[in-house]
Amino acid sequence: MLTGFDDYPVHQTSAPIAHVATSDLNHYDRCFFNGYTRNGSLFFAVAMGLYPNRHVADAAFSVVTTGVVTTGVVTRRRQRSVFHSQRAPQDRRDCTTLGPIVVEVVQPLQTLRVMVNAPEQGLRAELTFDGRSAPLEEPHFFLRAGTRTFLDYTRLTQFGSWSGWLEVEGERHEITPADVWGCRDRSWGIRPVGERSATGAPVQEPQFFWLWAPVNFPSLSTHFDVNEFGDGRRWHEAGALLAVDGDGEHMRTVDWRVGWRPGTRWADWFEYDLIEHSGARHTVRMTPRFEFPMRGAGYGHPEFAHGVWQGESMTAGEQLDLPVDTPLTRDHVHVQALCDATLTMADGTSEEGVGILEQLCIGDHPTGLHGVLDGYR
Repeated sequence: MLTGFDDYPVHQTSAPIAHVATSDLNHYDRCFFNGYTRNGSLFFAVAMGLYPNRHVADAAFSVVTTGVVTTGVVTRRRQRSVFHSQRAPQDRRDCTTLGPIVVEVVQPLQTLRVMVNAPEQGLRAELTFDGRSAPLEEPHFFLRAGTRTFLDYTRLTQFGSWSGWLEVEGERHEITPADVWGCRDRSWGIRPVGERSATGAPVQEPQFFWLWAPVNFPSLSTHFDVNEFGDGRRWHEAGALLAVDGDGEHMRTVDWRVGWRPGTRWADWFEYDLIEHSGARHTVRMTPRFEFPMRGAGYGHPEFAHGVWQGESMTAGEQLDLPVDTPLTRDHVHVQALCDATLTMADGTSEEGVGILEQLCIGDHPTGLHGVLDGYR
C-alpha cells in the first residue's frame, strides 16, 4: 500500500512505509511531552502513539492544577484528562492529528507544537515546545522474556521550555519559557501495547523496575535512567549532562539512592550520581512535590491504555483527585513525581532546578520492595 511518505527518501526496508519491518503486534511509534511551572502550580503531559500492526492510533492530554489549599499548603490537586482512540490512518502524514489533539513538528529535533481542543472535557491549549538542549539518543533498550522479544526500542529525550496558553475549565493560563520547563521523548520499536494476549508457559515472576529522571537547571540539564532486575542487576542505564543550547555528554556510568515512602512504591527522596569517564562525580538530589499518575496520559490505564481498540473513533475524559487513595494499584503505581532538585558538580558548585522522577516499580527489588505490588515497609 503506497502513501504520501513513499515520495520521500526515508525507506528502511524494501516495503512501502505503511508496512513496518516486523509483524509483531507490539510494534509502536510514540511521542510524549511534559511541562511544569517552576513553582509547581501546573503540570501537563501529552502522549500520542501509532500501533501499525494493530491498526490503532491514540492520544491523550492531561493537566494537574492546584486544588484545595489549606493554611497556605496545597493538600489536594485535580488531574483532568482527555483521551482519543481511533482506527489508524493509512497515511502516516495523518497520524499526528487525532481527534482533539494535534502534534505538529515545526522544526525537527527543535520545535514542536501541541494543540488541544476538547471543550467537553474542559481542556484547550496551544503550546510550543522549544529545545533547551540537543536531543539525546538513549542507549538501545532490549530485553527478552524467555526466548520472546519483550522490549526492543530506541528513544530520544530532549529538554525544553514552553510558550503559549492552556485553558482548564474556562480558566486560561499563560505559558512562558521563563516559567514553564519540561522535556519530551520519542520512542519506537517493540514494547507491550494493546489488549493482553496469551503468551504460553510462564517464564518469570512479574517484575519491572524503571527510574527515569530528566531535570532542568538554569545553565544545563541532567539525564538519568536505570532498568534493573529483581535482584538488582542492571540491564539498562543512561546518564548525561546537556548544556543549554548545546550538545550533551554521555556519562561512563550512573549510581543512585532512594528512600521509599512507607505504604507506597514512590520515592520520598532520591539521589543520582552522574560519573564521567574521568571519574568526576556530579550528584542530583530530588525531593518530590507531588505525583502525576501516568494513567492520565494512557500508561497503564484500565480502560484507555495505549493501543487498545476502542472503535472507529472515541473521545472521553476523566478527572481524578490527587493524591490518589490507592497508590499500589497497577493503574496508579506508575507516576512522574514533580521534584525540586539540587545539582552539586564535582568541583563543588551547585544549582537549583526542577524536574521529574518517573517510577514504575513492580515486583521485588533489593531496596526493600517485596511481592508484586506490596507497599514499602
